[in-house]
Amino acid sequence: MKRLGAIVLGISKDSIASHKKFAEKFNLPFVLLSDPKADVMKKYQAFGKKMMYGKTVEGTIRSTLVIGSKGNVIKHWPTVKKADQHPQEVLAFLREQAGKD
Repeated sequence: MKRLGAIVLGISKDSIASHKKFAEKFNLPFVLLSDPKADVMKKYQAFGKKMMYGKTVEGTIRSTLVIGSKGNVIKHWPTVKKADQHPQEVLAFLREQAGKD
């Protein structure tokens, strides 16, 4: 990701201790941030009302944002449905952006 000028961060309501265990278990190469009150997540529409098993619930919305060098959102995937395929989609977008420089 660094070659593409990107820094990857994950964020959830989970505790720092929980993140540490998760990152170690899955050997994650990026930082996980803890947002216990979901303040930041709400600002980026990553926490709120969603459908789960046919019911409306409030919780984490798995989403991805690309934030540009000026702090603006340049791409937003509001829901990630196929987590196994999504990283390739994000990489393709980052490669496309890198080609514009």
